[in-house]
Amino acid sequence: MAFAPSSTTRDTGVPGTADPAADIHLPDTARDLVKILVAGPFGVGKTTLIDSVSEIRPLHTEEPLSEASAQVDDLAGVRDKTTTTVAVDFGRISLPGGVVLYLFGTPGQERFRALWDDIAYGALGALILVDSRRIDASFDVLGLVEETGLPYAIAFNAFPDAPRHHTEEQLRAALDLEAGTPMVTCDARDADSSVDALLALVQHLIDRHVPEDR
Repeated sequence: MAFAPSSTTRDTGVPGTADPAADIHLPDTARDLVKILVAGPFGVGKTTLIDSVSEIRPLHTEEPLSEASAQVDDLAGVRDKTTTTVAVDFGRISLPGGVVLYLFGTPGQERFRALWDDIAYGALGALILVDSRRIDASFDVLGLVEETGLPYAIAFNAFPDAPRHHTEEQLRAALDLEAGTPMVTCDARDADSSVDALLALVQHLIDRHVPEDR
C-alpha cells in the first residue's frame, strides 16, 4: 500500500499553514473547479485533513460532544475526542494545472444521513478516510458513497497506535474494494501527505474519464 509522501510546499513556504493575509479569491490560474467530499466515520480525521490543506480559513460547524450524543456515537478508539461536525467542514486547495478542489467534510454519524444528499450534490468524487483500528466503522459511509455512485479513493489515516501488520490485500478484502480503487496511507495532520491522498483521488477521476483506446 502506498504511503502518501511529503512532496508539496504551500505558498507560505510552510506545509500546512495558510497565509492569513492571502487573497481569498480564486487564483488567476484556476481552470477546473471540482467539488470533493471528504468522508469517513466519526473521529477519523476529516476536519483535521481539511484544516491541514486549506488555503483559505476553513469553515467548521463543530459542536462539543454531549452526554446524549455519547449514547449514540461510537467513541471506541477516539475517547479523547470532545467535538463533532454537525453539518459540514469546508476548505479549498489549488493544485498544479489550474485544478481547484472545494473540499466538503461530511458528518460520519448515521443520524446525519439526511444531510448526505444535499452535501453530495454536484460532487465528482470522495476521499474516504479510514481508521485501521476500527475498520468496521467505515462500512456505513462506504455504503452511502457507493449508493450515490461517486468514485472514491481510500486513505488510511496513520494514527500513532494503528496496527501495522495488515497487508494491502487484507485491507482491501476487509473493505471489499474493487481492484481499481486507489488506497493509500496518509497523515491527516500533515499538509503534504494529505495533498498526496487527494491527488490519488484526482488521478483516479482523470483515469476514469480517459478513453480506453487512448
